[in-house]
Amino acid sequence: MAESSRLQFNRDFSAPYGVAEPLSPLVARVLAPNPGPFTFRGTGVHLVGAGSSVAVIDPGPDLPGQVKALKRAIGTRRLSHILITHTHRDHSPAAAALKTWSGAKTYAMAAAPQGSHAAAREAAVDEAHDHDFVPDEVVGDGQAIMGEGFTLTCVATPGHTAGHMAYALEQESALFCGDHVMGWSTSVIAPPDGSMGAYMASLEKLIARRDAVLYPTHGAPVGAPHAFLMSLLAHRRMREAQVLAAWREGGRDAGQIAARLYPDIAPVLRAAAAVQVRAHLAHLAQRGLVDGNDAHAWGGA
Repeated sequence: MAESSRLQFNRDFSAPYGVAEPLSPLVARVLAPNPGPFTFRGTGVHLVGAGSSVAVIDPGPDLPGQVKALKRAIGTRRLSHILITHTHRDHSPAAAALKTWSGAKTYAMAAAPQGSHAAAREAAVDEAHDHDFVPDEVVGDGQAIMGEGFTLTCVATPGHTAGHMAYALEQESALFCGDHVMGWSTSVIAPPDGSMGAYMASLEKLIARRDAVLYPTHGAPVGAPHAFLMSLLAHRRMREAQVLAAWREGGRDAGQIAARLYPDIAPVLRAAAAVQVRAHLAHLAQRGLVDGNDAHAWGGA
């Protein structure tokens, strides 16, 4: 998505596919070969642990060789946990084969939402949900997941999806933030499962945490995250003000508003920009700043 001048994205990211790269004493990343307009260079699967057992966060898509690469990275160690930030198909499908191989339980905030209308809309603008995934354990905000030499605390971050969960590595003040924050781009918020109001509230929650590093599922780690999160929230507020101004000037069609706000956007991202505008309009309607009765005109929920 397009960004404001305040935001400084890092798109200088290069990593080999299918190889475990150490990122810290407790964290390694295996990049899946699924680049695209919403996945950047691909899904970064994070391995956590330095002992005889490890956890995997977001094992990635169901692609030939993906689970084989993860098995290779895990080696003779035991896989103790499979954690999912959210159930988009670039994050959770490989969990099934990995669970069968290892016997490890899967953990997530929720199963994928059902509903053909929502699925059709999400598939048009982002990776659709993995409707086959159901976690063995539904986790809640603040829950601690203990591994060998590490503790992962669940940090609920709804917004990108309603069931989005981040995981904080307590030993390194690090946060695995899924798609809630990405250093290479803004995140797509697609109603009805996505919520701009929830997304902005989750950004405020992360700003208050003061983590030392963020590990997004797509792109490079985000160092000095406090300043980046502040800029990201300011950007979303700026966009919302622009959407409100367009509404007050008579704009009702989300696609037309998006074309005005994102004049240089790539054609493949135009639908996502319109959905982003709809998410802002839905949030504005919740706040009583636009007429929610006009939702049919812009696709709001």
